[in-house]
Amino acid sequence: MYFNDVNIGYYIIIAILGLFIGELVNWMNKRLPEEKPVFSHGGIKEYIKEFNPNYLLMILVQIIYIALLYKFGIKKTFVENLDLIKYLILTPMLLSVFIIDYKLQIIPNRLNLTIFEVGLVFAFLYGLSNVAISINMLLGMLAGGGIFLGITLLGGLVYGKEAMGLGDVKLMGALGLYFGFTNIIIITLVSFLIGAILSIILILTKIRKIDQYMAFGPFIVLATFIAIFVPYNVITVILLNIFTLGLYSKNN
Repeated sequence: MYFNDVNIGYYIIIAILGLFIGELVNWMNKRLPEEKPVFSHGGIKEYIKEFNPNYLLMILVQIIYIALLYKFGIKKTFVENLDLIKYLILTPMLLSVFIIDYKLQIIPNRLNLTIFEVGLVFAFLYGLSNVAISINMLLGMLAGGGIFLGITLLGGLVYGKEAMGLGDVKLMGALGLYFGFTNIIIITLVSFLIGAILSIILILTKIRKIDQYMAFGPFIVLATFIAIFVPYNVITVILLNIFTLGLYSKNN
């Protein structure tokens, strides 16, 4: 039996893998904020002693993994499968960013650095077949980090405080290595759009005060998953319609 030209056996394998990776994310969320190594002899003993699986997180990763396999499929060569592989690896780190930043309003340096290091490896691997892709990924890194750094510096000059945390700047720079120049711009716009909408809702419902700090990492993560699963042209049309107040559709 096949789904989107992929044998059902692969879906079973990826679903089982998703469960294990989901529990790994749960463990990462406990260790990284405390600056403790995720993989160590003492850490494994502590994990066994404190074993308390997060089934919701495990199922979430499982669903995302199955969706990734359905979207990208299994190709004949290693290079053709790089998109699938990089997103399978990136997913648990993104979820960890979302949860840790939402709860503690920090993105651990070790987590950002790991995302960056893995991104560099993929930039190199893509370059083996097409140098232009690697150059685009490096430009994405500069654009992602540069835009958010500019916003942070501007916020400091205008308001006397950071408009963005440096963790967000590092995260966007690292994500640029996965998505390239154009897509990281899309992720930036979508993240601000999501942030604006949710912030307005939370303020109107009095869940948060207008001057209360809100972690931006979760918005970046949501925008990133949207960029992974929603076609670029669809996102572009939606953004154009929103930012032109519908004038784009009337002119086309």
